[in-house]
Amino acid sequence: MIKTPRIAIFTDKLDWHVDETTLAFEKFGVAAIPVRLAACKIDTARPFGLAIPGFRAALPDAAVVRAIGDGSLEMITMRLGVLHALESLHVPVVNGARAIERCTDKAMASFTLRRAAIPTPETFATQSVAQARSIARRECRKGPLVLKPLFGAQGWGLRLIRDERALPAPEEIGGVYYLQRFISPRNKPFKDKRILISRGRIVAAMLRRSNHWITNVRQGAKPVAIEPTPQEQDAALRAAMALGASFAGVDLIAEEDGTPLVLEVNSMAGWSGLQSVTPFSIAERLAADVLAAIEGAERRA
Repeated sequence: MIKTPRIAIFTDKLDWHVDETTLAFEKFGVAAIPVRLAACKIDTARPFGLAIPGFRAALPDAAVVRAIGDGSLEMITMRLGVLHALESLHVPVVNGARAIERCTDKAMASFTLRRAAIPTPETFATQSVAQARSIARRECRKGPLVLKPLFGAQGWGLRLIRDERALPAPEEIGGVYYLQRFISPRNKPFKDKRILISRGRIVAAMLRRSNHWITNVRQGAKPVAIEPTPQEQDAALRAAMALGASFAGVDLIAEEDGTPLVLEVNSMAGWSGLQSVTPFSIAERLAADVLAAIEGAERRA
């Protein structure tokens, strides 16, 4: 008798993405169970050392991580520990804890991309107010910087820094100044690109247009389906690989000469805006890739 896979979808809330992912697995005849990572625990009295709601008798055959959830450093560390534990038990996890750690920490992501010789805007990160002011004094002579939350998404909390006076107090930004060179467009509207990747292949891509310099769809940007250039495809695939992300939303922006720069790599990327301009189900494509990962793990076992 062939066993039907059971998938854990780790999330902090039931939203459109969780619904779409669950339905996509159901179309393949596979049960997908939403689970809050905060509800999981380490339990060494159990056979596998883990307690995951909805999976009493056995481990999930794979896990899809949609969200870690907010919490203290200790809470986040424990949730990532659950993902690390699943990977140590040879459960395919998309994305794994290490990739999430690298991508979520924007400073480490920028460092890793630069070390891999992947074009990315100049970036500076410091915990020192004095150093941040010194960076702003020096670098704003060349053009504005973008101050981003170290752990942030969907364009929330971004600030354009034109001089050191625009820097907020450290308690407003979690004590870390992450500053990235602002790439200004030759002509308005403002625009950048999002390329969605799964298992080393490009799933879909869009151009995001906005009258504001923040180009996230959640902030009002308009998505337009595109076919990325070979150079853009190469940059996005290399960026995801450098950060170890099997599934990734890679954000690109073009320099004046057209060279694509990687702004960031999202390991828990949403795709509702991209789906609105994509003719096939992105969730079904991603579900198929997770099932392929299960088959690959079984062959290696």
